Amino acid sequence: MRKNKGAVKKARQSEAKRLRNSHVKSTMKTYMKKIVTVMENKDKEHVDGAFKKAVSFINKAASKGVIHANNASRKVSRLSKKVHTFLSKA
Repeated sequence: MRKNKGAVKKARQSEAKRLRNSHVKSTMKTYMKKIVTVMENKDKEHVDGAFKKAVSFINKAASKGVIHANNASRKVSRLSKKVHTFLSKA
């Protein structure tokens, strides 16, 4: 175990951040999967709502520093490409 007070505090903070970050990443992945599920069900009405929620959450995760800004941008770009191809086909 760490002996120094600062190291003990840093370990405690790191664990709290790890748990928070994993929750945010998991929720973000769930929003992304919901879009795919809605597209598989061919539900055009709910695609826009699910897309907006996912993009909002991804951008929020990037602004909090959970994921890198370029990573968020790439995820949004790929999702929007899928959504737009789905809407143009159907």
